[in-house]
Amino acid sequence: MSTPSYIEDHISQIPALQMLIKMGYTYLTPEEAMELRGGRTSNVLLEPIVKQQLQKINNIEYKGKTFPFSESNISQAIIALRELPMHDGFIKANQAFYDLITLGKSLEQTVLNDKKSFSFQYIDWQNIENNSFHVTEEYSVLRSDRNDHYRPDIVLFVNGIPMVIIECKSNVAKGNDVPVQLGISQHLRNQQIADGICSLYQYSNIVLSLAVNEAKYATTGTAKEFWSVWKEVCRTKEEEEKYTIALKEIKNAALPNTDRVAIFNQRYKNVLQHFITLEKEEIAVTEQDKLLYSICSKERLLQLMFNYIVYDDGVKKITRYQQYFAIKAAMKRILGNGSVSPLLEGARGRLGGVIWHTQGSGKSLTMVMLAQLI
Repeated sequence: MSTPSYIEDHISQIPALQMLIKMGYTYLTPEEAMELRGGRTSNVLLEPIVKQQLQKINNIEYKGKTFPFSESNISQAIIALRELPMHDGFIKANQAFYDLITLGKSLEQTVLNDKKSFSFQYIDWQNIENNSFHVTEEYSVLRSDRNDHYRPDIVLFVNGIPMVIIECKSNVAKGNDVPVQLGISQHLRNQQIADGICSLYQYSNIVLSLAVNEAKYATTGTAKEFWSVWKEVCRTKEEEEKYTIALKEIKNAALPNTDRVAIFNQRYKNVLQHFITLEKEEIAVTEQDKLLYSICSKERLLQLMFNYIVYDDGVKKITRYQQYFAIKAAMKRILGNGSVSPLLEGARGRLGGVIWHTQGSGKSLTMVMLAQLI
């Protein structure tokens, strides 16, 4: 078979995996991921990676010296990550996880004969490359109170923690079903407490539905009507050209041979030749490529998770693209490095500005996120 069919694996999932690998995610085969899970589909953390990364990014600075956290403290931190308060509700558990990774945890340890509390982090938000980024596929998770499984198409991990969950669909509609909406419905089904896989989604911060030429994103628990598209806002023609060139270069970069072998080694072997042939010509950028690049690039992903997610009266919300770029522009002006119109060069004091919103477009959320950043 030299040309793939239009099933989602071939037309959406493989290109998404390739794109993410080219963006710097380390690929794990489903078998490698299962081994890191201790062979248990009820366990969704890649605990060996979690432990390794927590040891790497955390140190105690005390009296001019550096000390590692003890093994017992590392274990305690992993237990806190593993035992989220699901009895308080799914979103409450997810919020407890979010607080844990953004605020960190205080751990006691005796250093130089002094017993003190020290701050412990799960993500290095300042030094992006100090974290590990992995991607895997067909991530089989045991359903609540069931003996069968759901398998999200793609899962992204930061430091061994599943942060992004992706469903991929063919762009060929089946009857009246809109492909991207099918992916959204699948996410919502998977998040059901009664028989879903909340054990995975309690760690999620961003969820994506990809259908080649259509793609939407949301956060944990987002209702179907609030899933959004993302548009990269470029203020100048130069910025737009830079974005377009970077996206094309990543899309058309050569996939490392080791990753190509890993992806196509088993169930995708019959379409390997087709994808090798594609690499000989320029591959067109799709909407799902744009969403993956805009949302899942390492720096942007950590930015969105840390600064642009809020919990509002039991509802978890993530920024829309309009809010994100408006807040970035406001911060640039506040910090004093925003561009100023020549007509205002002689104005006194710090310059302000206006963010124009239509009714119901999220003014309050913009203000909350901007205030947090300030």
